[in-house]
Amino acid sequence: MTQLPTTPGGRPRVLLLMSEATFALQFREPQLDRLRRLAVVGDLVRLDALDGDEGRARLAEADVLVTSWGAPPITLEQLDAAPRLRAVLHAAGSVRGLLPDAAWDRGIVVTSAADENARPVAEYTLAAIILAGKRAPFLAAEARTRRGGWSFAVEREDLTNRGRTVGIVGWSRIGRRTVELLDVLETDAVLVADPTITAEDLAGTGAELVDLAELLRRSDIVSLHAPALPETHHLIGAAELALMPDGATLVNTARGALVDTAALEREAAAGRLSAILDVTDPEPLPATSVLYDLPNVMLTPHIAGSLGSEARRMSDHALDELERLTLGQPVLAPVTREHLVVGA
Repeated sequence: MTQLPTTPGGRPRVLLLMSEATFALQFREPQLDRLRRLAVVGDLVRLDALDGDEGRARLAEADVLVTSWGAPPITLEQLDAAPRLRAVLHAAGSVRGLLPDAAWDRGIVVTSAADENARPVAEYTLAAIILAGKRAPFLAAEARTRRGGWSFAVEREDLTNRGRTVGIVGWSRIGRRTVELLDVLETDAVLVADPTITAEDLAGTGAELVDLAELLRRSDIVSLHAPALPETHHLIGAAELALMPDGATLVNTARGALVDTAALEREAAAGRLSAILDVTDPEPLPATSVLYDLPNVMLTPHIAGSLGSEARRMSDHALDELERLTLGQPVLAPVTREHLVVGA
């Protein structure tokens, strides 16, 4: 159990490390009032870097860092300059690249609000799957040029979410949440492909564990939820796309690098596959990419994750973790070094 050092008033010293825009988004008056009740923050609540005289001085006395989007990587030298530091509470998703390995060697508690960020992504993914089942984005694009009536749509047999097979690639926290949300649909099957799990991990979910090739062959809609790792780069390439049935839809709300963009451009341009892409590789796509103009492709500008008021779920989570630490309780969402091996 981590015991936080405290000031004479019994509260730890906390410093926020994030961009100014993130701070303005995540820390409104309710969050700031709660932070000041729980901790000593001083006149300068936030920094966007730890170098310089002010950064070094604040780091030397900090018991807890609350980080988020825009926080620069914390170096080993900076860690050495923070003798009181006991916890880094990340008010965002992945902490990959944020901390050196020495943070775990020194017993520093690291937490992440990734579960809170997973919620809107899973909600968005469910919406994308439902829209894909009804072919809604693609019919909307077609309707712009076919204004003489709706017979081109209503006479079709494939505009349904009943009896679909949905494939989930990656049993991540977002993948798991998406499978839970799919209960609202009368699917034929929900397939999961992830080499790091066993069938027992899916017990009670109603999902079936299969390998990636089988998932691609059987699924009407394939949704990606794997982390961006060297071994998942272009996980979905030309050979994998070729396995998907004619008319299938690829949904990507995870990482653009999971998909070979050139291969997807070829399949989509041929009209064989459709795609709903919230992330791309590169991001944004070059202005010359055919994906911008294809009626069977829907592109959104990386909006599935926490935006607007959703982002304050994550700062509230970091404050929850801070309160638990001040009470001597274990944190709810610890991040271990091992998590980073297979996680996002």
